Amino acid sequence: MKIEEIMTRNVSVCCIDDTLNTAAQRMWENDCGCVPVVGSDGDGTVVGIVTDRDICMAAYTQGKRLFEIPVTTAMARKVICCSPGDDVMAVEAMMRKHQVRRIPVIEKSGRLVGIVAINDLAREAGRELSAGARPEVTEIEVAQTLESLCRPREKGALMVPAA
Repeated sequence: MKIEEIMTRNVSVCCIDDTLNTAAQRMWENDCGCVPVVGSDGDGTVVGIVTDRDICMAAYTQGKRLFEIPVTTAMARKVICCSPGDDVMAVEAMMRKHQVRRIPVIEKSGRLVGIVAINDLAREAGRELSAGARPEVTEIEVAQTLESLCRPREKGALMVPAA
């Protein structure tokens, strides 16, 4: 099974010039826990990603209101991405290795076309289980991926937002 079959399309994003208030508002309005950050040139190229946790920690550590904090101070610049044609099992392995819950899906040009989350994998495993079909995404694989995401990171492996 390919990622394009289960990914979420029409992903809400924020621009590199936005504030954390904008990012938080997009997450609230779209019931999601992260937004990819795209460049200001309008071509949809992913330059970072910011999570709800990143926003909370930036507000706490900087002691400012969200509309005063640029998204660039909290976003991760090293973004683990995949392609629409990537195999689901390969992307699950990426999630486990990098301990990320969500992976932007990009075209070769770098343009964002979707996002795949652990939630998408779990829903697909449940759908396949309910349908009685030969599972391509198993509940065991999803559980193993979730377990690796919940494991504490090694101290040197923490992702540090850009300063």
